[in-house]
Amino acid sequence: MAGKAPPPRPAPRLYLATPEVDDPSGLVAQLPELLAAADVAAVLVRLKETDQRTMISRLKQLAPVIQNAGAALLVEGHVELVARSGADGAHLSGIAALEEALPSLKPDRIAGVGGLVTRHDSMAAGEKADYVLFGEPDAKGERPSAEAIAERLQWWDELFEPPSVGFATSLEEVSEFAAAGADFVLVGDFIWADPRGASAALAEAGRVIRHAHQAAHGRVHAG
Repeated sequence: MAGKAPPPRPAPRLYLATPEVDDPSGLVAQLPELLAAADVAAVLVRLKETDQRTMISRLKQLAPVIQNAGAALLVEGHVELVARSGADGAHLSGIAALEEALPSLKPDRIAGVGGLVTRHDSMAAGEKADYVLFGEPDAKGERPSAEAIAERLQWWDELFEPPSVGFATSLEEVSEFAAAGADFVLVGDFIWADPRGASAALAEAGRVIRHAHQAAHGRVHAG
């Protein structure tokens, strides 16, 4: 008798990065519609640098809107604000920042990490982080090719347990990274810049993920 078929792999979920947040009121008003438009697992809040009290206040305005929609709120950097603002965790850049943040985040909060240049860095980070992000721009705004990012995601998917996130800058990359085996696809600037509006763009990103996942899933089981 043939062995039991493995359970179907779940489709990747979206991870939405905000524009830099100064006055959060517009985002607070927009988020319910946005988060209803697609399957968004988490929102990465990018804060404009200012004093801590103001940044905490901004996060406290955003947290209930995001969390009541069933998504997690992660802060980009600023680990020191997480507990005081009610955020669910932080996204760090590089292993040193991750290791420094772990004592204040674990075990109750999420610690994600990007800025992983080499495979060795990725493996070291994967032992401690809740997810690893591939493909984000570096300090100079440069990033690997989409093909290289997809290759890294596929390598990670085949060998490692912690979830991977692909940083997509277009719908084409959303499709490519979903097919490559990313557990989450991070979308940001191109969603907010879409002339149709962010909700329509996010909904389309969700459809693209489902189609890419179905196509890849079909190939795996074909023949």
